[in-house]
Amino acid sequence: MLKIQEIRELIKLIDQASIDEFSYEHEGSKIKMKKHQNQTTVVSQTQVAEPVNQLQTPVQQAVQPAVQAAPAPVAKVEEPAPVKAEDPNLHKIVSPMVGTFYSAPNPESGPFVKVGDKVNKDSVVCIVEAMKLFNEIEAEVTGEIVEILVENGQLVEYGQPMFLVKS
Repeated sequence: MLKIQEIRELIKLIDQASIDEFSYEHEGSKIKMKKHQNQTTVVSQTQVAEPVNQLQTPVQQAVQPAVQAAPAPVAKVEEPAPVKAEDPNLHKIVSPMVGTFYSAPNPESGPFVKVGDKVNKDSVVCIVEAMKLFNEIEAEVTGEIVEILVENGQLVEYGQPMFLVKS
């Protein structure tokens, strides 16, 4: 039987395609989709393996176009506090990717850097996890950590400032 996420993906694909009808049968399960103007109708039928060999009642569901079918949850991204005065001696270490910010190599260890720590160009200042890959982020500047702009475990965006370093 297809999982709900797989059915949603199929609905999106059928909605975007120029075909009007789609059917799929696998191991006693059937799914049939028909497009009518701006609606996609999904009919799913599953055969139950019992001695009586009865069929479950078909499930019929009218779904609006895929964009409206399953609204994605909106995640609130915390914006970093604005720097009081733009100091030309302050260098921003920004996130090179979207991911989760980690200040330490593992939960039992202390953070890579704290406010007041001296860093070199090749000093690791944090880890950004993206798609199960842990990417070590280097300072790329020599100086002193003045401010840490994100919290451990926080989602960071591409180009978002994470540290301020006084060079």
